[in-house]
Amino acid sequence: MAFALLEGRTTDVVDMDAQPVKTGTLYVVGTPIGNVEDITLRALRVLKSCSVVFCEEFKVGARLLRAHRIDKPLESLNEHNEVEATERVLEYLRQGKDVALISDAGMPVIADPGAFLIRRILREGLPLVVVPGPSSILTALVRSGFSTDQFLYAGFLSRKPEERRRQLQALAEELRTVVLLETPYRLRQLLSDAAAVMPQRHAYLACNLTLPYETHHYGTFAELWERFRHSRFRGEFVLCFEGRPV
Repeated sequence: MAFALLEGRTTDVVDMDAQPVKTGTLYVVGTPIGNVEDITLRALRVLKSCSVVFCEEFKVGARLLRAHRIDKPLESLNEHNEVEATERVLEYLRQGKDVALISDAGMPVIADPGAFLIRRILREGLPLVVVPGPSSILTALVRSGFSTDQFLYAGFLSRKPEERRRQLQALAEELRTVVLLETPYRLRQLLSDAAAVMPQRHAYLACNLTLPYETHHYGTFAELWERFRHSRFRGEFVLCFEGRPV
């Protein structure tokens, strides 16, 4: 900073050549949903160029970066620390550093943490770029063979049995194809409830999409429940079912 002497006092003089600190950009980067090769060239370029990568779980994030020979600092942003991690992201951006946000699989924010961060970025007016990538929701929808003209993504249904059945009863009236996600340890309960609410509705269950051992199961909910009522599930699942016949 330049100084000038004015009437015996030292006063600041604005340096007209000084440049404001350029803020960094947050890149929301889609990553593979299973097969590590399902990542775009643009996503790889962004991950290599960013100063730091925020991931959902260190183990999963490190595995992805290692698979593509990317050496970048990793920090966590998950459902347990999203508020605190958001402040760290903002601090990096204000320092002019680019930050990448990834999830364990697929697009961040969709059934994953990150929405709070996105809202803060928009409120602060900071640069934000979404780098699209794989989605288990769309992959399953395309593979289902059901109508894709219109569809409803209903996410994860309630853990509470009574509330989950009420949600299924409402979804049974949908005319659009419905897409649900579920965890391995609640999938049997979901199939049981769906079979009770709409036994003859045609459905598709996608298991471990894009992996060598992916499996695909079609049938009515009654048939799927009968097939899997004694099964133990592992992995990732997407459930699609047809809209109500008109």
